[in-house]
Amino acid sequence: EERILFQFFRLISDKGERRFPESRTISIAAAKADDVAAVRLGIAPKAPVIVIERVRPLDDLPCIHERIVLPRSLFPGIERHKDLPNNLYALYSAQYGVTIARGTERLKDIAADAQQSKFLDVKVGAPMLLIDRVALGVDGTPAEWRLSVCRTDHTHYLSDLK
Repeated sequence: EERILFQFFRLISDKGERRFPESRTISIAAAKADDVAAVRLGIAPKAPVIVIERVRPLDDLPCIHERIVLPRSLFPGIERHKDLPNNLYALYSAQYGVTIARGTERLKDIAADAQQSKFLDVKVGAPMLLIDRVALGVDGTPAEWRLSVCRTDHTHYLSDLK
């Protein structure tokens, strides 16, 4: 499980220590795909999706605010989970038969908005890192679109090029 965790989690403390963050689910709800989600997930606009919002602390500090969009067709009933696990990819595999094999990430610097300020305990306008990821199953099907807004005042993104 550690290999899977750090294959997709790239934030590390400025001290160089790799630790996996905890997570706190804020909301999980059924919705309809907007145009951007439809393109990112390769589904029809207004197709049923599940939207998960959570905050992830690292070293006891709120570090990441996530918005995760899933095609409901791949994850029927996931919104009924009372407590989502920290490692969603393990849940996808064990309960839905969807194994995340790879992903594509786009990185961008942004300024914290009011919502991110509230959840991440930063000032509005604080510099943040946006990680826009589409995770793909073994068969190449887009299974998840995740927007992670990350504090960078005590962490950085590590890409180990081999």
